[in-house]
Amino acid sequence: MIHSFLEWIGNTPWSVALLESYYMWPWIESTHVLTLALFVGTAMMMDLRLIGVGFKGVPASAFIDRLLPWTRFGFAVMVTTGLLLFYSQPLRYYYNLFFRVKVVLLVIAGLNILYFHLRTHRSISEWDGRAKPPKAVRTAGIVSLVVWTGIVFSGRLVAYNWFECELQPQPDWVNWVAGCQLEEGQ
Repeated sequence: MIHSFLEWIGNTPWSVALLESYYMWPWIESTHVLTLALFVGTAMMMDLRLIGVGFKGVPASAFIDRLLPWTRFGFAVMVTTGLLLFYSQPLRYYYNLFFRVKVVLLVIAGLNILYFHLRTHRSISEWDGRAKPPKAVRTAGIVSLVVWTGIVFSGRLVAYNWFECELQPQPDWVNWVAGCQLEEGQ
C-alpha cells in the first residue's frame, strides 16, 4: 500500500517536473544543504553551551534567545526543501537504507528537542549562569550533537546507491532494513 501510494506520488506531473527540472531541483537541493548548515551550526553552538565546553561566559538563556530564531528559520526551510526532495523521488528515498537511518535519527532528535524544551529548559533560571549546567542539560546537548552528526552523515550517504534494492544480491539484513520487495530466487 505504501509502495503504491509513493509510486503514484512519484508519477504525478509535479513530481516528475521537479525531478527533471534543470534549475529547480539543484536549487532546492542546494538550499536544503545551506539551511542544514545554518540549522546544525547554530544548534551545535547551543549544544556546546549546554554541555559546558563552549561559550561558558554567556548565560545560556541569552545565548539560546539569540540563536534560536536563526535555528528555527534554518529548520523550517530545511524541512520544506527536504520534503520537496522526497516528493521528487519518493520510492527511491523510501527504499534507501541511509534515508531510513536518517528518518530514525530525525525522530530521536525531535524527541530530544521536545524533552529539552518541555522539561529541562523550564529550569533554566536555576542553571543559566553556570559554566557547567546540570547533567540532564548536558545529556540533552550531547545527544543532540551525536544525533545531528549522524543525520548529516546519513543524509550525505543517501546520494550513494550502495544498498539500493535494484542492486542484488544484497545481504539479507540490508534487504530487510531497506524494505526491499524481492522476487522469488533473488
